[in-house]
This record gives sequence, structure tokens and C-alpha cells, in this order.
Amino acid sequence: MLNKNYWESRYVEQNTGWDIGYASDPLAAYFDQLTQKDLKILIPGAGFGHEAIYLYKQGFTNVTVLDFSASALQNLKTHLPDVPDSQFIEGDFFEHSETHDLVIEQTFFCALDPDLRSDYARHMSQLLKPSGKIVGLLFNFPLTEKGPPFGGSLSEYQKLFSEVFTIKKLEPCYNSIKPRQGNELFFIFESKQQPAN
Repeated sequence: MLNKNYWESRYVEQNTGWDIGYASDPLAAYFDQLTQKDLKILIPGAGFGHEAIYLYKQGFTNVTVLDFSASALQNLKTHLPDVPDSQFIEGDFFEHSETHDLVIEQTFFCALDPDLRSDYARHMSQLLKPSGKIVGLLFNFPLTEKGPPFGGSLSEYQKLFSEVFTIKKLEPCYNSIKPRQGNELFFIFESKQQPAN
């Protein structure tokens, strides 16, 4: 069962093979071209939060991280001592209700039970402000019974996400880290909600 206890034990036992130790190159490259530093950003399943650390170093201060694991969040706090506690949320993504301009996806989707994928897409759309975006990486290898990580394909993702998002980009990632080359898709999905006039 991929519940809170499962993830907490993975962090306590340092069984975190997915953690590369820094913000992934594709996401860092995306962050580098963002100019609006006051964007309200959410990173669900943030783990050790390397993307959050990178964003704060680039001057983004409105970044909220969410994770099941108290240990992972405590570790992240040591790297971001000036960030208010309110921006570290220990909890369930599906119970989060604040809206954001941007949500970052990094090895969270692939860690969920595949039965929750439709719920993930719908809930993500609810967490975005009008014209908000979800940006990140999805694994591009056959969906496996055992995981995490659980895989998926470009066609599956198109079908799943096009119902609730406008797909701005969904393509093979050209700047994946070496162990993931050929197995990642970079995406930008935009909320279909339009801003009120």
C-alpha cells in the first residue's frame, strides 16, 4: 500500500533511489526562463525538494511543498531555514485545496497507484488558477504492474490529460539526466479555465 507509512519508511531507511540529489536539468532549464518571481507554485510529492531549493535560490519565494513524509520535509527545512513553516505541508495531495499558478511534476505521478491517475488529472485541474499550468516530466516506458515507478506512454498521457487540460507540450525530453535518457517526456499542460473578465 503506497500510503503515508510506506513513504515515511522509505525516507527513514534512506531507500530513495529516485532522488538524484539536485533539481533535474529539464526543470532547471524551465525555471531559468521564468521571469515572474511571484508565481504561486506547488510541488506535490516534493520529497527532499531539490526543485524547491533551486526555485528559492532563483528568487521565487511563493513556493509550497507538499509530501506525506515528515522526515523528507524536515530535511528540506534545514536547507530552507528562512521559508515560513506554512509553505511546508505534510499531507495528502488529494486533500490539498489551495489554487496555484504553477504546479511542478517530478516523480510524483509515477509513484501513485495507476488507479489514481484520472483522480490526479482532475484534482490537478482544480488546483490551478485560470490559465495556470502544470509542468514537469513523465516516464515514457510501458506501464508496469510493479512499482513505483509506474510507467506510461505518450498516447496514454494525451488521452488522460487532454480531457481537463490544453496540452501545450508533451514530447520526448532532450535534456534528461543520463540514466533517464529516452525514458522521459517533458510537458506543459494549461488549465482550460479562463480568467474572469
